[in-house]
Amino acid sequence: MTRVLVVDDQELVRAGLAALLRTAPDITAVGEVPDGEAAVEAAHRERWDVVLMDIRLPGMNGVAATERILKEVRDPPRIIALTTFDIDEYVYAALRAGASGFLLKDTSPGRLVDAVHVVARGEMLFAPAVTRRLVEAYTRRPAAAVELDALPGLTARETEVLRQVGLGIDNEAVARRLHVTEGTVKTHLHRIMGKLSLNSRAQAVVMAYESGLVVPGQTR
Repeated sequence: MTRVLVVDDQELVRAGLAALLRTAPDITAVGEVPDGEAAVEAAHRERWDVVLMDIRLPGMNGVAATERILKEVRDPPRIIALTTFDIDEYVYAALRAGASGFLLKDTSPGRLVDAVHVVARGEMLFAPAVTRRLVEAYTRRPAAAVELDALPGLTARETEVLRQVGLGIDNEAVARRLHVTEGTVKTHLHRIMGKLSLNSRAQAVVMAYESGLVVPGQTR
């Protein structure tokens, strides 16, 4: 069963999303708050599985709220960024902060509910190539030599798995490229995320670019 917190400063939008989610199967509780500060307080006060976080909020915006929740809450929820534009620097910043993915505000009701369930299970919200397209548009680091200090403690194989993830390759394809099982790829990715204190696969893609392990335009 899934508990969802909706964060949006527009009351009509917030109420509409909450009403929709309350009718969905397997969603047991839906909370509503109007801003980033209230979202952080709610995350400390109650346990949520998924937070739908509007990125452009007055005061503490959705990016800052995402950072605080993922850093401060012991068992943090998975966060989905809500946005008007998919290629948006705020969405990039949210993924960089650890959001699990993003949805457009005009997403269909069925897609919204499916996304909540997918993220609650710990699965990818969308194809890795979508994340890569966004990261390539906004990555702050120009092509350069790899900064190994940004990837502390990774083995050579873990570094290669991270590079493949950064290229937008799914686990099955990574396994084929490296001639290992998909389960082995998942194990490596789990270890990578633990060593680098990452909260999501999307954040791993950002790390691959910002460390220089992957550069815009690279395909292999």
